[in-house]
Amino acid sequence: MIDAQPSAPSPVRPADAPASGDPALRRQGLSGGPAVSAAPDQKRGPFRPERLVSLRERRANEAYAYLFRFSDLLLIAGVSLFVAQGLSATGWQTALAADVLPLLAAAVTLAWTLKSFDLYRYRRQEHLGGHLARVGGAVAIAGIAGLCAALLTGRAGVLMPVFGLWSTGALLGLSALHGAAFVLVARWRRKGLLTPNIVIVGATRHARTLIEAALQRRDVNILGIFDDRLSRSPDALAGVPVLGDTEALLTHKITPYVDQVVVAVDPAARARVEGLIKRLSLLPNQVSLLVDVDSESGREQALSRLSEQPLTRVSGLGNDGRKAFQKRIQDMVIGAIALTVFAPIMAVVAVLIKLDSPGPVFFRQRRHGLNNEAIHVWKFRSMRTEATDATAARQVSRDDDRVTRVGRFIRKTSLDELPQLFNVLKGDMSLVGPRPHAIGMKTGDEDSAKLVAEYAWRHRMKPGMTGWAAIKGSRGALVTAEDVRRRVQLDIDYIERQSFWLDLYIMAMTVPCILGDRHAIR
Repeated sequence: MIDAQPSAPSPVRPADAPASGDPALRRQGLSGGPAVSAAPDQKRGPFRPERLVSLRERRANEAYAYLFRFSDLLLIAGVSLFVAQGLSATGWQTALAADVLPLLAAAVTLAWTLKSFDLYRYRRQEHLGGHLARVGGAVAIAGIAGLCAALLTGRAGVLMPVFGLWSTGALLGLSALHGAAFVLVARWRRKGLLTPNIVIVGATRHARTLIEAALQRRDVNILGIFDDRLSRSPDALAGVPVLGDTEALLTHKITPYVDQVVVAVDPAARARVEGLIKRLSLLPNQVSLLVDVDSESGREQALSRLSEQPLTRVSGLGNDGRKAFQKRIQDMVIGAIALTVFAPIMAVVAVLIKLDSPGPVFFRQRRHGLNNEAIHVWKFRSMRTEATDATAARQVSRDDDRVTRVGRFIRKTSLDELPQLFNVLKGDMSLVGPRPHAIGMKTGDEDSAKLVAEYAWRHRMKPGMTGWAAIKGSRGALVTAEDVRRRVQLDIDYIERQSFWLDLYIMAMTVPCILGDRHAIR
């Protein structure tokens, strides 16, 4: 096995390059010549989409499931209010409680039944006809529940035509909404916005079996294979290219697009599996162990779990869709308010920067985002234009001669971070989260990412404008390895504890913590 890896291994190998030397070296492009591929059709593999979609983009589309449900709730409420208006000549407010309560019972039952029937999953194998049939079943159950409530109140005879109108309106409205959502989801899937991307570790018979089954179903994209025993592995397995060994996976540029890393090594090889899992746990991606793919039912279950929910997860945090959706709504609402409030201050800062030194008002820097994705973070320029450091190879020190007069003030008060509100509204960042570090940032002469084994864990959540580490005193430059370790530990603590209320607390504490901080170097 080759230990030395290129800093950014290529996910594909040119088909026209000559094969030479050891196959493991050729696969990594380390043989002195160009990297090669075994055959032209193995350049991308049978699953690789034309455009890779990052995990952040796919999660943003998954959040629409909550909007679909909210639309259903609005429709149910609207139909119920419309029908209730006819219960009395002067409106539902003056109608008998015995008439209103059965209608309310039907509405609540319908909302509950739609969720219980799992009608917001929009599974790949599901047909539109079957989906709409389940919508009709949910409406029927709700109508029956309403009539049962009417029997209890003694108003069944009067309310029978009312429930006929209510059921018809609910069925037509929900069918239209779910039909439109079904078509929209199918379009997103064709574009790869919802199809999970995975890589497999282990070029084994289990991997081949899984790939062949996936080729039949087409509900996951298997982007490539990595193998810890690279010298023994083929160039491709069932058409899926072998991209490198497990060390290459840790720094591979394909990882921001990967939902799960699936270990397909025989679980009976316990020592090998434990070693792989321990090494792969350093990734921000979910790591899962594939078991029981020898039987057809085992293969089908494994692929269903891959396409819709995690397998037996051994590392990484699960994607709690509800929390992610709540956090996104929080970012959008509070972020829009903050941008409105701070817009005058941002305008003044922009003018001062232009008056203070020549150059642009804004500074854009590549930083690590969710799942190691490279994002462009906006800031007000605080350094002389000719001295800007895009990779943070030299972190800011006290009395740094690169910082301008205005820059010193806006860095001390963190006003230079305000343009990141645009990143928040765009979805690259969150209001609260681990602070985004520049790609290639150094602490002393060492890459900061290499000083702490769990460094990438802080990328399991979107980076934030402020965070738990910031209000706990870890803000500004990371001068020593101990500073990096403390920052990473605080970030991991936040990711494990994150909640709506914790985020509000951190936001509330940010301003007094910044104003009271006389020690941070920024």
